[in-house]
Amino acid sequence: MSETVLAVEDLSAHYGQVMALEPLALSVAQGQVVTVIGANGAGKSTLLNALMGMLPQRGYSRGRIQFQGRDIQDRDIEHRVGLGMTLVPEQRELFASMSVHDNLLLGAFRLHRRGVRDWRNTLDEVYELFPRLREREKQTAATLSGGERQMLAIGRALMARPGLLMLDEPSLGLAPRVVREVFRTIEQLRETGVSILLVEQNAPAALQVSDYGYVLEVGEVILQGESQTLAQDQRIMESYLGVGQ
Repeated sequence: MSETVLAVEDLSAHYGQVMALEPLALSVAQGQVVTVIGANGAGKSTLLNALMGMLPQRGYSRGRIQFQGRDIQDRDIEHRVGLGMTLVPEQRELFASMSVHDNLLLGAFRLHRRGVRDWRNTLDEVYELFPRLREREKQTAATLSGGERQMLAIGRALMARPGLLMLDEPSLGLAPRVVREVFRTIEQLRETGVSILLVEQNAPAALQVSDYGYVLEVGEVILQGESQTLAQDQRIMESYLGVGQ
């Protein structure tokens, strides 16, 4: 049985007195791709923010979060990042005036600071995964297309050699052709054994590249199961996600 990378129990999130996330349980095993799907406003981004310890002002969470066997619920974001949790946010948050190459190098800062000598090998791996980034390594991030910026955001996260890569709506705002490319990349990452928690509104695509899925609705997990099972259930796709196959 694969080692559990992330184990969440009774996790809830609040904004002041308003409950934004009902108590839920969730887990990600080593090398597994787990997706959390749901409509806009279901609480998907709130879940990721709670996991990273970065809820906005007046926001707080309760419950138990274990990462690689360590209890991190009371730890700050810097500690969680230091342990190997990495989030690619919906806004991507690149350094627009810096080159592609320098954005990637910043992703490896934690490894460099720890004295990991072969961290530069990861740069070659990222360029192999995203050949377009190598072609544009001297360009500033501001000059990239939407799809290229998403590739750069994921590549920068991978430079940290994360124990868990979390992706918040990676297909948001992208053209259909680029969306397909992004999900092909996630499939490639899956083959390398990277543990991924994928939060997505595009349910069919997310279920196709994941092993296990959770359906979130108004802050509550209403369904969960093997991704193939969820993807084949027409009633689920139509009733809860508003899409048909």
